[in-house]
Amino acid sequence: MPTFAAILLFALTRAEIIERLKAPPITDMDGLVQVYADCPSDMRREYQGPVATFVSDICTTLYKSQMMKPVHFEEPGIIVHVGSVRTNVTDVVASVGKREKGGAFTRIRLPAPGYSDRKSLRVAVVKAFFLAVKGETLDDAAALKRLREADPVLRVEDERAELKRWRELGVFEPGRDDEYYLKLLRSVLAPGIASHEDVVNFASRLRLYPEYHGTPFCGRYESLSFDEAIDVANDADVRLAAINKVKELLLFGGGHGDKMTAAVMTYGLFLVELAKGEKPPEELRKMLDLAEEMLKGVENEER
Repeated sequence: MPTFAAILLFALTRAEIIERLKAPPITDMDGLVQVYADCPSDMRREYQGPVATFVSDICTTLYKSQMMKPVHFEEPGIIVHVGSVRTNVTDVVASVGKREKGGAFTRIRLPAPGYSDRKSLRVAVVKAFFLAVKGETLDDAAALKRLREADPVLRVEDERAELKRWRELGVFEPGRDDEYYLKLLRSVLAPGIASHEDVVNFASRLRLYPEYHGTPFCGRYESLSFDEAIDVANDADVRLAAINKVKELLLFGGGHGDKMTAAVMTYGLFLVELAKGEKPPEELRKMLDLAEEMLKGVENEER
């Protein structure tokens, strides 16, 4: 029974076979990575270079995370074959081989490079890297964990997911406590970026509370929205809570980019004016409306 590869080979013209055989591989990372284009010239131009860059970028990240300088390889440890399938085949096929002189290498095949599952490819590359560079054999879970620890973006995703589980489900990861999560909640996980969670976390602080528990505002309000506070701004405790709230908003809203910073500062100016007690309610409401519109703009941009 002829294999699929053999059938495909017979289907090619002699010129196409020669053209593919002559196509040079891309070698990168001081010989660690080698990417072949087992496909027509148009697909080679479109996919071979980007695939090589994708794989090499992962290796660079992993070298840095291991505090290692790139190792020179006489023969590649990660060999990637870019296939010629143009339909939506997401398969990423990896296999480990041994050389006669010793040393393991990983061969990764992407039958349809335009549709290959990126997560599967990342995991395959991480496993191949640690096998070739450090002689370690990882399963998929361990490889994904190493990658997330090494990649700042993926690490932030993990931290946000962990925070969400703690806040919404009360789930604690091993060794974590409330103090850890409260500290993480106040941290800027991704400087210059306002995620949906960052905006929601900030918005949850937009309320005034009395300085001492059991001493409600005006003798009857356990808490006040900013809009409600405008109507009772003659109360000294409300004005004190407003000025104290400014620092909290700067703490939870700062460091998330220019738009978020602008919204935070506008809320701060509103609270300062509320605390002064000099502006009429209609002017305070205009300031509050502007701050709310600016915060909505941050949220809409994130979405």
